[in-house]
Amino acid sequence: MQSFHQHLAGCAVCGGEVAQLQAAADALAVGVPCKLAPDSLRARVMATVHAEAELLRAAGHEADRPARQAPVWRRRLVPAFAAAAALGVGLLVGAFAINTGSTIQRTQTQVIRAAVVAPGHNARAELRKVGSHLELVVEGMPAPPRGRIYEVWLERGTQAPAPTDALFSVTQHGEGDVDVPGNVTGVSKVLVTDEPLGGSPKPTRNPVIIAST
Repeated sequence: MQSFHQHLAGCAVCGGEVAQLQAAADALAVGVPCKLAPDSLRARVMATVHAEAELLRAAGHEADRPARQAPVWRRRLVPAFAAAAALGVGLLVGAFAINTGSTIQRTQTQVIRAAVVAPGHNARAELRKVGSHLELVVEGMPAPPRGRIYEVWLERGTQAPAPTDALFSVTQHGEGDVDVPGNVTGVSKVLVTDEPLGGSPKPTRNPVIIAST
């Protein structure tokens, strides 16, 4: 207690706070009957006080300095901004869920089995159509002859097959897949021939894969 009074004598800040609280302390003294606290309660309170004092001493003299608060406008704006952001995210997620659901319904995968000419091989090929997108997938397909590559062609009605830049080979297990490029509107058949490396403007051999769309 003596050290407390000595501190007040030299600290204007603490002295001012004590002066402001003195009126309330005086009112408490006359407003309620005075009763002595049990020794056990006093011991618990003082144990807490000493423990907190040790923590402050270990943390340094700046540990109990109040953190600088943000301006009032910022404290009000941040929660409002957070709420608006959360609402925006919710609306975005909802819109995405709705769009995703409708997209799934519109873009079901259609599988089209293709005819394969590969004597001595148990080869299979199919077109997977999702909306306007086509993908050719092959299994058990022999590799193209040495110095050649598989090329994809698009046929519309009675017109000559049109070349694409879709060139592919297969793995050692005969597996391969390639996206069918370009506008597939009006395409009646997707063909595959083996051509010289780099592709050809016109087919040089008979198709090894024929898929009617």
